Amino acid sequence: MATDVASKDIASTEEHERAAYLLDAQTKALRLFEEIERDLIRPGITEKTLSNEIHDLGNKRHGVRTHWHKRVVRSGPNTLKPYAENPPDRIIQPDDILFVDLGPVFEAWEADFGRTFVLGDDPTKKKLRDSLEPVWDAVKARFLDDPDMTGDQLYGIACDLAKEAGWEFGGQIAGHLVGLFPHERIPNDKITLYITKGNQERMSRVDGNGKKRHWILEIHLVDREREIGAFYEQLLTVD
Repeated sequence: MATDVASKDIASTEEHERAAYLLDAQTKALRLFEEIERDLIRPGITEKTLSNEIHDLGNKRHGVRTHWHKRVVRSGPNTLKPYAENPPDRIIQPDDILFVDLGPVFEAWEADFGRTFVLGDDPTKKKLRDSLEPVWDAVKARFLDDPDMTGDQLYGIACDLAKEAGWEFGGQIAGHLVGLFPHERIPNDKITLYITKGNQERMSRVDGNGKKRHWILEIHLVDREREIGAFYEQLLTVD
């Protein structure tokens, strides 16, 4: 009995540490994004130029040597495109909406963080941007009500709540795993470890080592008529 209790205590401590490392990585990503907004985002440069400047900023000021996924900078009509696509480079305009999606690695732990920015005073673009966090919070609340739901179910909820907010959900996924770099993957499988249509696995299911899986929740809202989109992502399972 004592051995069982000790084993549970060790597992609990390890899980607490894993969650703390992920939250610390996200906090560092948030600081990076604050500097990106303050120092780098501006009209008149290309998305690629901004992406390169972000890479240099992360390297020099935050010690980021690795990004576990491609850096994504999208503006104007390119904001309609989901992650997997690679639209042509575009010059950021004075009245643009744009988003940045980064996967920096901090001390071997992955962050995955996305935010949307509006240049100018277009009310529709601001409304779209300002819809992101409330929709994200609402989807998270539904997940917390039933953490045993499947990835398919949570994706459906994200699509429904996007529609209720007056927008269309723009992505084929609403999130994925995150963890110690590189996180768990299944080759050629874009469903099982994603919050997406067709994933019938419970999100509460542990990994192959018996450890809790941690998830990123991402919200991509689009207005196809106006050719604009907005994006917001951060940790779902760690506060």
